[in-house]
Amino acid sequence: MVLINVSFKDCHTVKPAEPTRNGPLPLSELDQIGTITHVPTIYFYRPPLYWLSPPDSIANTLRDSLSKALVPFYPLAGRLRWIGCGRLELDCNAKGVSLYVAESEAKLDDIGYLSPSPGYDQYLIPSVDYGSVPIHELPLLLVQLTKFKCGGISLGLRISHAVVDGTSALHFISEWARLARGEPLGAEPFLDRKVAFQAGDPPIAAPICLDHSEYSHPVLPLLLGQSDDVEERKKKTTLARLKLSKTQLEKLKNMGNQDRVIGSTDAAGRAYTRYEIVTGHIWRCACKARRHKDEQPTALGICVDSRSRMHPPLPREYFGNAALDIPATSHAGELMSKPLGYASSRIRAAIERVTDTYVKSALEFLKNEPDLTRFQDIRAEEAPFYGNPNLGVVNWMTLPIYGLDFGWGKEIYMGPGTHDLDGDSLVLHSPDGDGSLIVMLCLQRAHMDAFTKHFYEDII
Repeated sequence: MVLINVSFKDCHTVKPAEPTRNGPLPLSELDQIGTITHVPTIYFYRPPLYWLSPPDSIANTLRDSLSKALVPFYPLAGRLRWIGCGRLELDCNAKGVSLYVAESEAKLDDIGYLSPSPGYDQYLIPSVDYGSVPIHELPLLLVQLTKFKCGGISLGLRISHAVVDGTSALHFISEWARLARGEPLGAEPFLDRKVAFQAGDPPIAAPICLDHSEYSHPVLPLLLGQSDDVEERKKKTTLARLKLSKTQLEKLKNMGNQDRVIGSTDAAGRAYTRYEIVTGHIWRCACKARRHKDEQPTALGICVDSRSRMHPPLPREYFGNAALDIPATSHAGELMSKPLGYASSRIRAAIERVTDTYVKSALEFLKNEPDLTRFQDIRAEEAPFYGNPNLGVVNWMTLPIYGLDFGWGKEIYMGPGTHDLDGDSLVLHSPDGDGSLIVMLCLQRAHMDAFTKHFYEDII
């Protein structure tokens, strides 16, 4: 990506268009662990010419519709605050969100917008200063509209992961877009964290006791012979956007399901899903590309949405964090020597651990912790390291990430912002709608060529 010069023209604090609920809103334990910082995404558009005059048409539409969206989604207009013991509370005070308007002399075709790039974060997505600004002063949502010389625009967002997960964030963004198009709200957010996850309730006297080793430290395996991951974290990384055609995906599914009896806990049951198959393939290829020894332990981080796994199920519109990070584990030798179905079986076994009982047990485990600080990631070096010998593969196939139309047409590209940590990857549908999938992957530079070779060698 080329250097982008951006000049800021306006900064607006956007508040709810109508009075909203004021006062504290308890957060669930799932809101307060893992990534509690802001998560970036970016969208690029080529609006019709009539949207470019007057020059503030797009900015005004975004600002006015955002103000309306913050009425039903009023928690986003509030602020977080520490309440002791590493715990957070949401103060619904309607202080608003930030909307920046910027311009650039660059053209969309010049900046490589179709390729994943860490440069997006630096120029096209608002930054958040966690070092010097106290958390109770930080907006929970920051938006940057950047207008390019060619008439194209980008919309960069950072939204607090302590308040929403990916499902909730996309629910909000899609409803904001509906309001911008002049349509009524499609689905109200479900805001009751107490009903969903007993937010703010004290621990129960006799909690359900299941194993929650995923919360112990160290969480993830290290390279054999190493006592920490410091050196691996320092190594240079590179990004790749790898496409799996519908035909290639079918080949993988056939490979993964033909030997399901080997290592499978439910061989007579349903076939492995696309996520289980593709993620298993990524895991095996990473072990090969990294040239792991057979005895090398390795973990794969999986993000599991618990909404449909609770009894009764939570509404899809539950507005908060309902996802749990679960590791699948194995040894590199087993992954590389056994058929693809073995890797998929390890992934399925991890996913199926997330039941109603498991989630409630995890909540009670965390409620009984005297301090949650050690479970929180504010800086990258504090987060569990899903780099070598591990991976993290997030499933975006279930999220409505495409077709975000604010009135000037659907995006020409969308993607994550920060994506520069070794082992960090996403699986998502191709925007082409042809049944293909996209794998967006970050690996150490020394491993990417070998990974790409292994990724395609059996399915071309």
